[in-house]
Formats: sequence, C-alpha cells, structure tokens
Amino acid sequence: MTQSNRGAALAVLGARESGTARLEQAVAAYDEALKELTRERVPLAWAGTQNNLGLALKSLGERESGTARLEQAVAAYDEALKEYTRERAPLQWASSQHGLATTLAALAERRKSAKTMEQALTCMRGAAEVYQESNNAYWLPIANPASPRWKLSW
Repeated sequence: MTQSNRGAALAVLGARESGTARLEQAVAAYDEALKELTRERVPLAWAGTQNNLGLALKSLGERESGTARLEQAVAAYDEALKEYTRERAPLQWASSQHGLATTLAALAERRKSAKTMEQALTCMRGAAEVYQESNNAYWLPIANPASPRWKLSW
C-alpha cells in the first residue's frame, strides 16, 4: 500500500508542475504497487491502483505529443473496470468510466477520430447515469455528455 500512496502523492505533485518527472515516478510507484496489490489478493485495491495509474498516464499523455501514454491509460482503466463493475461498485465504476471517457476524448482529438469520440461519449453517458442515480451534485454537471466540452473541434 505504501507504493500506491507514494504514487498518489507524486501524481498530485506532478499535476502541479509543468514537467513530467514526478508523473513518471508516480507511474513507476503504481507499477510497483501492482506487484503487491494483486487482483487475486485484493481485487478492489488492485482496481483502485489501476484507476490511479490510468489517471497518471493520462496526465503524462496530455503533456506529450504522441498517443502511447494515452493508450496505456485506456488499458489501465479497462483493467480497473474488470473489478469496478457497475453492480459491485457503482461510484467507482462511474469514476473509472469518467476517466476512460476523458482519456478517449483526448485520443479522439489527437487522432481526429469521431469513432473514438463516440466511445468516449458512451463511457461518459454511463458515468452520468450513475452520478444521477446517486444524486451526485458535484460530478453530474461535469460528466454531462451534452456539455460543449464534448463537441468535436475539428
């Protein structure tokens, strides 16, 4: 758990800085944490670490010109969603869907892909449904797929 906490702290610091060093350290810490927090032993902690890894990779990907880190972030979110199911952990599922949606939207922008943007919108609609069902007043407006932030800019 220590490496997961270290990754979280480094990710927060990395988000506040313009460089990528702390975000890269966060990714390394999450990778180390996943060696101990296995899916078999602690499935929800594993999923949470995968989710956090996805967020750190997305932040790195937004600062780089390619798509490799964004693609890695999608893979991490997909892993998290294997345990964070809508039935088992609805708010965690919505959070991972939300992160996946914003990552897919970033990929869609880079690739100029309407298909990838539609995948992003599908994820965000699912997250918005759960936020609405849970009366989550904070996340619901942010996850609204009708928001102008979800319009194609190309």
